[in-house]
Amino acid sequence: MTGWLSRLKAGLGKTATRLTQGISALVTKRRLDRAMLDELEETLIQADLGVATSAKLVERLRRERFDKEVTGDEVREAFAAAAAEILAPVASQLRPEPARKPHVVLVVGVNGSGKTTTIGKLAHRWKADGLSVMLAAGDTFRAAAVEQLQAWGGRAGVPVVAGAAGADSAGLAYEALERARRDGVDVLAIDTAGRLHNKAHLMEELAKLVRVIRKLDPTAPHDTVLVLDATVGQNAHNQVEVFSKALPLTGLVVTKLDGTAKGGVLVALADAFRIPVIAVGVGESAEDLRPFESTAFARSLMGLDAA
Repeated sequence: MTGWLSRLKAGLGKTATRLTQGISALVTKRRLDRAMLDELEETLIQADLGVATSAKLVERLRRERFDKEVTGDEVREAFAAAAAEILAPVASQLRPEPARKPHVVLVVGVNGSGKTTTIGKLAHRWKADGLSVMLAAGDTFRAAAVEQLQAWGGRAGVPVVAGAAGADSAGLAYEALERARRDGVDVLAIDTAGRLHNKAHLMEELAKLVRVIRKLDPTAPHDTVLVLDATVGQNAHNQVEVFSKALPLTGLVVTKLDGTAKGGVLVALADAFRIPVIAVGVGESAEDLRPFESTAFARSLMGLDAA
């Protein structure tokens, strides 16, 4: 766990550096006045915490410390505590129910979000937990996505159901569910296409896939996970809204936190949508995708050691 906390803090380094430097430049052992509060709010917004969430953090600081002398460390501690309170209700884990055989997880997200890689990493984790896993390469329009999923499947030692390029993704998902049920598999994770250039077409494709697999299991999918790339910052809000209209989301995975200074977007998403965050990614290896922990994330975001 200590190793993961170190990787998390290092992964959030770009965001933490932006926040730490911004706060330190503003807070030079002076009284907390209105002007400083406005500047601190702007610093939070620039780290993609969003206008509404930044205002909440600053308002809490105002209530607790207004007209008192503050240091940069005290401000970061206060912001970390306030962010952790926002994040705590959404910190969750995806726990497949082995009794379902299979527990069907539909994974959605725009192309480039890290969706296929995330499925591979989740499969690795489930396999390590002793579950049998099957993957379905439902993003049939991108040959690279199919090959990538097959590579991850091979690495994790789990079968991958794939079809010909351009094959009907709903039909492929149906075939995969049939096989998973026949083989008594614990978890079936289905990759999907993520082309957002035509939202209506994307939504219809996802809705069709769900309708088709429900012919076999009326309760499927049991989880629908949206994978978001942290580097897109506030555009992540738009992606959540688009995919939420297509189907009910049960979890978010936020990837590529190590490649951006916009890590604060996760706090803004938690504040705005209240959708469980099941995992965060801060690197390329399977070990770099871990369950989300609110306090560790909030403190790392502010450049602080874990409490």
